[in-house]
Amino acid sequence: MLDDAGLQALREAARFSPDNLPLRRHLADQLLTKGYLAEAEAEYRAALMLAPQDPDITTGLAEAFTRQSSYGTALSILEPHLATPGYPPRMGVIAARALLGEGDTAGAGYRYHEAVSRDPSAADPDLAARLAPPPRQPVVAPPQPVAASPDLPHETSAEVERSRFTFADVAGMDAVKEALRIKLLLPLQQPELFAAFGKRAGGGVLLYGPPGAGKTHLARAAAGELGAAFVNVGLADILDMYIGSSERNLRAVFEMARRNRPCVLFFDEVDALAARRSDMRQAHTRQLVNQFLAELDGVDESANEGVLVLAATNAPWYVDVAFRRPGRFDQLVFVPPPDAAARAAILRLLCRDKPLAEMDYDAVARITDQFTGADLKGLVDRAVEAKLQQSISAGRPIPLSTPDLLAVARQVKPTAVREWLATARNYVMHANESGAWDELMPWIKGSR
Repeated sequence: MLDDAGLQALREAARFSPDNLPLRRHLADQLLTKGYLAEAEAEYRAALMLAPQDPDITTGLAEAFTRQSSYGTALSILEPHLATPGYPPRMGVIAARALLGEGDTAGAGYRYHEAVSRDPSAADPDLAARLAPPPRQPVVAPPQPVAASPDLPHETSAEVERSRFTFADVAGMDAVKEALRIKLLLPLQQPELFAAFGKRAGGGVLLYGPPGAGKTHLARAAAGELGAAFVNVGLADILDMYIGSSERNLRAVFEMARRNRPCVLFFDEVDALAARRSDMRQAHTRQLVNQFLAELDGVDESANEGVLVLAATNAPWYVDVAFRRPGRFDQLVFVPPPDAAARAAILRLLCRDKPLAEMDYDAVARITDQFTGADLKGLVDRAVEAKLQQSISAGRPIPLSTPDLLAVARQVKPTAVREWLATARNYVMHANESGAWDELMPWIKGSR
């Protein structure tokens, strides 16, 4: 309950004129100034509904969160504005306070001094004093690898490969392959045509879908289709126990890809490296996300030319929204479980190098609904193992037949599609205000 008559009058006026933006903004500013933080937060939220892109209202809301120690939430709402050159200096100062609250002194110092250099009147002496380096004191620190030093060359455990697969080795998925061709492959294969429209070779695509649907295989095939180098980046190649080493590992991976361009740089399980910062509790994990965003942007517009960044995740809703900004992973491509025709094609590929009787792949495909490519490979492997036992007993190769596959198919169940579908349905139906998951809607409705 407000005990300030002036604020009560302003609130009453706002109640009678809820769409009056200047009034709501003034009320929110007054509430913030007088320390009514929860009330100020509510009024700033209401004002943002009227002017979603207003940087001053966003800054006020972020300050309300910061003064309530909700530093991660403050930074998450500031991020889209901070990524735009020329953002208001006051916004930079608020970001510095939030970063300092999360323990990121270096990041806070950068934001503060950059803001004050553009507008000295935004200076905050108390904040500046907290950002000053403390007196040097002896510190007992755990030993760190020599390679973790920023002054020495940093190598990565990821390796450059040459893929032996092409899109001909990917059964079905015609829409997915076409999306990858247009976004990633054609700019390198027809550079003059794309240059005429101001399009460079490079960019990012986020592949998402249930586990085992073939996202990694697609990435390898894209590299093979192009004849480009392929770098498959796993979590073990990036994550490190020492603060700062994960960021250096990530930088080294991008540098290796740039040295080997044209190159397909593939991040599997990217949600572990690009999680929503609002969900994070530790500053160093936020720094890894920030480093990832910086590498995707490059130091200049041509830094990543010829570097095709592909990422895969089973949980795209956990990836920080800043990664979907144009120029980063600006295209989300859904990789669905294969339909019946694609399942038959996958089975044909999986069996092509084995002794075969006359096969009816369509019959097997019809009874393997919701099987992913990984499930089908497991099915073929089990059928082959049974056939090997028969061949050993007979002393000669006995061809694999349709009944062999059908017998195994009736015994096994698809591994992960049903569970993934339940989660996806929740996001599509109840958390899709931005429309990000509209592509999933037809598949969700058709899978009931």
